[in-house]
Amino acid sequence: MSRAQDILSQLDLSPAEAAEPVHLKVGPVGLSVFCPGDLRAELVGYFQDALSDTPGETRVHLLPGQALPAEPEWQDWAREAGKAGRKDAIHALDDGRLIRKVRSGVTFLQAPGVAVAFGPLEQNVSTVINFINTQVLNICQRDGWQLCHAAAVTGHGRTLAISGLSGGGKSTSMLRMMDLEGTAFLSNDRVLVRAGRPPQALGIPKQPRINPGTILGNPRLHSMLGPARRAELEAMPAAALWDLEEKHDLIVSEVYGAGRVRFDAPLTDFWVLNWARDAVEPTRVAQVELASRPDLLGAIMKSPGPFYQHPDGRFEPNGATPEPGPYLAALDGVRVCEVSGRVDFDALAAEGRRLFDV
Repeated sequence: MSRAQDILSQLDLSPAEAAEPVHLKVGPVGLSVFCPGDLRAELVGYFQDALSDTPGETRVHLLPGQALPAEPEWQDWAREAGKAGRKDAIHALDDGRLIRKVRSGVTFLQAPGVAVAFGPLEQNVSTVINFINTQVLNICQRDGWQLCHAAAVTGHGRTLAISGLSGGGKSTSMLRMMDLEGTAFLSNDRVLVRAGRPPQALGIPKQPRINPGTILGNPRLHSMLGPARRAELEAMPAAALWDLEEKHDLIVSEVYGAGRVRFDAPLTDFWVLNWARDAVEPTRVAQVELASRPDLLGAIMKSPGPFYQHPDGRFEPNGATPEPGPYLAALDGVRVCEVSGRVDFDALAAEGRRLFDV
């Protein structure tokens, strides 16, 4: 079996090393990203709220257009329940792991002190952004943080995380809270939590990726669509619009103004969306005991995924699922509520105004 250094010897890091690095700071984590060409400029614009003048301890190398001279044998990575199709594949090394995005062909080398992406990076910028953010997640999980599938907003002495099944409205709900004066964006799809008095939340610099339904439902966002496309979408049936997957990056500072992003804050509240479009009951936000609701806890917990290497050197096993205990401990002291009834973002926004007292 090969080692990480054997893979590195087949790649050319010099173009990345010759470029001026991009330094990022996210809570306790510092990164330095080495990337040549136009991709670097895109990353600077995207990560504008996390830019730092201080080099980070973790180094990430991006090598657009490079490939290994020979393909390794790939093993499909098992997807989470409810997810279909092949997404990731892995190849084990003695001291690391190769990960391949099946559809795009983007490949990653992950090992202690090594984080390298290569392949068609410039055509898959979102994949590159996710890889950079994954390094933040890996470092924090090794330090005892728990990874949640959630969006989060903070302000007025409260921090609210929002979970739910994929497509359940996390991003739309979070952005409705961003319409409240004095709130700040913490994270869109990944939130780290750690036990404490009070418990702590940490977001990552992942801008919201939203569907057209979210854009049409919020006048503040209408400029993200051209007039012709907006007219096409407005003519679609509501059910078809809800199910449409057409992602748009929302750059928070461009839409909501400067100073509306914060990555860490004490965590006070957690809502789990368990509502339905066809429900007849009104929207209800009610406190629950999370330990007695494994269905809701399941919506919060998030597998570390194929990139995660444990402190003892083991990589996350294929098909592993998170353990509830550490999550319950991390969320001790957080007010957890179930959002049930019919999907009604106006009603949820009203609950948010009461929560943030604005």
